[in-house]
Amino acid sequence: MTRSARILLALLLLSTPVYAQDAAPTAKPATEAAKPDKPADAASAEVAEKAPVSEDETAILAAIESYVIAFNKGDAATLASHWTPEGVFTTPSGETLKGRKALTDSFAAYFSENKEAKIELLETAVSLVSPSVANEVGIARVIVPGGEPTDTTYAAIHVKTSEGWKIDSIAEQEPEELAPTHYDQLKELEWMVGQWVDADENSSIESTTQWTKNRNFITTSFKVTIEGVVEFEGTQIIGWDPYAQTIRSWLFDSDGGFGAGRWTNQGDRWTVQTINVLSDGRRGTATNIYEKIDENTMRFESIGRQVDGELMPSIEPVTVTRVVE
Repeated sequence: MTRSARILLALLLLSTPVYAQDAAPTAKPATEAAKPDKPADAASAEVAEKAPVSEDETAILAAIESYVIAFNKGDAATLASHWTPEGVFTTPSGETLKGRKALTDSFAAYFSENKEAKIELLETAVSLVSPSVANEVGIARVIVPGGEPTDTTYAAIHVKTSEGWKIDSIAEQEPEELAPTHYDQLKELEWMVGQWVDADENSSIESTTQWTKNRNFITTSFKVTIEGVVEFEGTQIIGWDPYAQTIRSWLFDSDGGFGAGRWTNQGDRWTVQTINVLSDGRRGTATNIYEKIDENTMRFESIGRQVDGELMPSIEPVTVTRVVE
C-alpha cells in the first residue's frame, strides 16, 4: 500500500465525526397517548353547533369589503370615511395619524406615489367583544405594480355608530421574522457540494457531496480505491441540531465503525471535534479541519488523534480538488 493510500485510510478511520451521547427522548406514558380522531358525524355535529354569523358581523364584513374596494380604487376620501372622526392609524414605523383629515391627506399622498396599488386581506378574523365593539385581526398584503408584495399584520377595533360600523383604530406591524431554516444554518457549507478526488498512481479517494430533499441535510458518500480495488467506503450526514443549536455530523463506514462530530468555523476554516467507535469496539477522538482554499480546492488535516487513549500521528494537510465536468 502506498504512503498516500495509508494516509487516506487513516484519514477516514479517524475522521468519523463526536459520538452522540444525547439522551433518547422519553416515551410518553400510555395515558398521554393521542386520543383517537372523532367520528365524522361528531365533527359534523360540532360544525352544526357553531353559531351563525350575526347581523353585526355581517355588517362589519361588508364594511371591510367596502374598505378594500375603496383602497383598490385609490379613493382616499372614501377610504377615510370608513373611520370614526377621531380614528387613529398607527403605521409599522410607529407613526400615528389621527382624524379623517390626516388620514385622507396621508392616503392621497400614498396613492399619488403608488399608482394602481392594491390591497388584499388575508387570514381575517372578526370577533364581537360587546354589542358595539368588535376586534379584527389579519394580514394586509399591498401590491404595487413593478414591486414585491409587502405584508403587515394588523389589529383593528370597529365601533358601532349612528353611521354604521366604523374603524376606531388600526395598528400595523411588520410580520415577525421566521426562524432560520436548517438550510439557513447549513448554507455556509454549501461550497462542499460536488464531486471531489485525491489520487496518485495506485490509490484514490473519491467523494460525492449533495443536499437531501428540502436541503435539511448534506450527505457525502466516499470510497477509497487501492490498485483498482475498493477497500473502504462510507457515508457522512451533516445536519443542524436545533436542540443544541449547533451543526453535527454522523458517519458510518463499511468496516462497521460509526461516530458523530460537532462543527464550528472561523470563516472558511471548519473545525470538527470528533469521537468515534471503531468496528472492534475501540474509541477514537480527533480534531479534523476542513478549509476552503478556493471554489475547486479544499484542504483537510487531522490533529489530536487518539485511539483508546493512545496518541496517534497527525494527518498532514491533504489537498482535495473538485471534479469539474
